[in-house]
Amino acid sequence: MNESEATAAPPRDLPTSSGDILEAAGQPVGSGAVKPGYDPRLANEDLAPLPRQTWSTYNIFAFWMSDVHSVGGYVTAGSLFALGLTSWQVLVALLVGITIVYFFCNLVARPSQQAAVPYPVVCRASFGVLGANIPAIIRGLIAVAWYGIQTYLASAALDVVLLKLFGGLAPYADVHQYGFLGLPLLGWCSFAALWVLQAAVFWTGMETIRRFIDFCGPAVYVVMFALTGYLIYKAGWGAMSLNLGGERHGGSTISIMLGAIALVVSYFSGPMLNFGDFARYGKDFGAVRRGNLLGLPVNFLVFSLLVVLTASLTIPVFGELITDPVQTVARIDSTFAIVLGALTFTTATIGINIVANFISPAFDFSNVSPQRISWRAGGMIAAVCSVLITPWNLYNNPDVIRYTLETLGAFIGPLFGVLIADFYLIRRQTIVVDDLFTMSERGSYWYHKGFNPPAVIATVVGAVIAMLTVVIPGSAISWIHTAAQYSWFIGMGLGLAVYYLLARRSPVTATSLVAPVPSPRTPQTEPRAATR
Repeated sequence: MNESEATAAPPRDLPTSSGDILEAAGQPVGSGAVKPGYDPRLANEDLAPLPRQTWSTYNIFAFWMSDVHSVGGYVTAGSLFALGLTSWQVLVALLVGITIVYFFCNLVARPSQQAAVPYPVVCRASFGVLGANIPAIIRGLIAVAWYGIQTYLASAALDVVLLKLFGGLAPYADVHQYGFLGLPLLGWCSFAALWVLQAAVFWTGMETIRRFIDFCGPAVYVVMFALTGYLIYKAGWGAMSLNLGGERHGGSTISIMLGAIALVVSYFSGPMLNFGDFARYGKDFGAVRRGNLLGLPVNFLVFSLLVVLTASLTIPVFGELITDPVQTVARIDSTFAIVLGALTFTTATIGINIVANFISPAFDFSNVSPQRISWRAGGMIAAVCSVLITPWNLYNNPDVIRYTLETLGAFIGPLFGVLIADFYLIRRQTIVVDDLFTMSERGSYWYHKGFNPPAVIATVVGAVIAMLTVVIPGSAISWIHTAAQYSWFIGMGLGLAVYYLLARRSPVTATSLVAPVPSPRTPQTEPRAATR
């Protein structure tokens, strides 16, 4: 490590023009402190360590409230009824699953908060300064998938409004009459309109996004409370029962509930891995941990109760189980209520989508070529790719939802396992921040030509084996369908174990394990050379 790399230098003056203030947290992108010794192939002002970390407990809580309250979250929770679980069993599965997510979010948050850098930069410690592009691209593509899915779900809510106001559009909502690639013409128009709207909001700047977020979380709560109240009014208080639910299709209750818990974790696996991009803004780890507690177990408890009660009450009110909140709203007699509810869910999903699924791929793609791809350009790359994957085919019924979650979990799990094994088990929570930004062969994270072989091998092994459980048909191996539900856990466990075993014995990895003596804690105006 060069002397210039180890010495903390005051951050240079950074431009904060209105064209470059879009960001993931409460301060502009482009506010990172780029030191003179940082290699331009690894650093720009979006990726460099933050000189100031200002997010409080409330900021973290607000982030999770916005991330949880979406049509996608409701539909995913509602899809658990299709497994044959009753209302109280779905509720238990949701709460156990979110508690696991809370625990893992705290683990993934610490390295980014400690070093004040986003996830793809933290990955340079485990994968190498160039090898980090592997998890960055994988995560970026997964975020693209989620961005497309959330845009599709928001467009479906918009379709409900359009059909209610303009009944003559019904033929254009029929995929058999006017369909292309699995989506009807009306769906294409709604999807395109929201795609353009989200891109425009993204381009406008943080203040516009902040207004969206300030409105989204509370607005969805208002609508869901109102919807629950309406269903109780229609069905009567006596109709509420936590024993209502879907039809059982075989399997023991315990095994089905465990599978449901795994699906909840898989649903949040993307935001869980992405959380480092937001935790870097936390003023201290205590604030991050408290925000996670309020935003995940506590907030999700209320959300889950509303989802479970609303879905179960659709049986006595409408004669069938409806797990999509937009479709539930569409059954209400009042046009005003339908329009208000559907537009609220649409707006909320847009706000959540921009924060949760634009920001992470923007960092990931910028990490690949910091000088050629700006943070904003990375976000637009994600937006374009989100159309190409035809996301409506990934989330259009409970079976497809589970298959999508299992596939995403198979790829996300190993990335999580490698990060945790490296930071906690191998390096004992030590990061040489300045060496994350140097191409010098003497740098801690150069390894072999910028790549750390154990991390790459562990990722491949974990992802391939986890994915095999998803793609092998149940007719070939009787238990494979059950194993597929745990694809995230399989990938994570294998990634962690394989990396730990290889890294401990690898002479290449060992070159980075000479822990520096941590420098005295410096003021927040200067990034630290080493953190522990």
